[in-house]
Amino acid sequence: MKRFAINELKDKAHIHFIGIGGISMSGLAHIALSRGYRVTGSDRARSPITDRLEQEGAVIYEGHDAKNVEGADLAVHTAAVKDDNPEMAAAKAQGIRLIDRAEFLGAVMKLYRHTVGVAGTHGKTTTTSMLAHALIYAGTDPTISVGGELDLIGGNIRCGSSDYFVTEACEYTNSFLKFSPTIALITNIEEDHLDFFTGIEMIRDSFRSFAELTRGIGKVVAWGEDENIRIALDGSGLDVITYGMTDANDYHAENIVYHAGYPSFDIYRGESRLCHVSLNVPGDHNILNTLATIAVCELLGVDAAEAAKGIETFKGTHRRFEKKGFVNGAVVLDDYAHHPTEIKATLKAAEAFPHKRIVCIFQPHTYSRTRTLWNDFLTAFDAADELIVTHIYAAREKDDGVTSAEKLASEIAERGINAKYMENFSDIEEYIKNTASEGDIIFTMGAGDVTNILS
Repeated sequence: MKRFAINELKDKAHIHFIGIGGISMSGLAHIALSRGYRVTGSDRARSPITDRLEQEGAVIYEGHDAKNVEGADLAVHTAAVKDDNPEMAAAKAQGIRLIDRAEFLGAVMKLYRHTVGVAGTHGKTTTTSMLAHALIYAGTDPTISVGGELDLIGGNIRCGSSDYFVTEACEYTNSFLKFSPTIALITNIEEDHLDFFTGIEMIRDSFRSFAELTRGIGKVVAWGEDENIRIALDGSGLDVITYGMTDANDYHAENIVYHAGYPSFDIYRGESRLCHVSLNVPGDHNILNTLATIAVCELLGVDAAEAAKGIETFKGTHRRFEKKGFVNGAVVLDDYAHHPTEIKATLKAAEAFPHKRIVCIFQPHTYSRTRTLWNDFLTAFDAADELIVTHIYAAREKDDGVTSAEKLASEIAERGINAKYMENFSDIEEYIKNTASEGDIIFTMGAGDVTNILS
């Protein structure tokens, strides 16, 4: 069947979203509502996300039932919804067009003249959020879809009235290959999602295919110092603009200075100094995210200095180096990092702040990621003074009976890191309250429910 197009729908058509409470699906539902479609949706339980949709006019069903899809012109489902879902089965039986979230998002993107897909193993949410700040500050009135909560837009979605659309583009299950970007931004390429990809070669091939979506209609913006990006794009003949820390790239940073943990620097395009930026988010990785944002903004016709002013208003998204509070004078930060490279970057950023100790409470995310990146996890916490590893957050998976968070902690400890395993969140909280002191930085880290500790 050919790819879905929005013009297949009649005015005020009825769109049903199966799994509407997810961060991405809810954003698409908001866009559908803003365009005058009738929206219904279902999920296992209600949440603040579904409550907001209901306030905007959506009809929300708690739980999945075949009758929920009755009368729908289109049914959109998440990748997590299986064929045995009663609403999926009912849609097929009733001849309702059934597509996944990525295909619907790709169709929505075609409604806009300037579309940016922010891809990469790491940094998608932060870079998309930086772009949101830059473009909104510059008055472009963009539509923004973020994979996290951004205070500036009051959630994860902003429905603008202009021809600018910015969205995260996730590589998992090759969903981003259904998108329609005129600018493909690639922040980095590493091994991840190895429950789907067979290895780095397949991952590079997927990112190359994503970049190919811009052929003849747009450009690729990419981190020029990433070896896997270089291999993926080598010989593609695409129009590629690079950014990085050296002047070998089209965009680079100079005169980097850290003030109380936060970087300030000049941005150059070639030999031309474009602007100065003083960030309110930490880490070298955010210097790279800023360079990517400025490169994209210039392609969209936004002045670099104006974009920089918007970037300076960005103080992070929820669950990215987010301050939760204090325990015995120690600051408690929450971070979504769940890949070894992200963990290293976050802990390195923390080292730039005045501190006595860095204590990390880490929850591995999925058995497959923990198993396939095991050796990388062993060296990911070297910057921590103390590490507490808790149970694995299974997410979409089941216990494989082999991969053990307790063993991971033990092998990290064998490398000389002060690491231990603690199963229960309540025990971790009690331990931290008995050992934390002023000057400590304490992280709750991972993509699961570890965020509930010390919240």
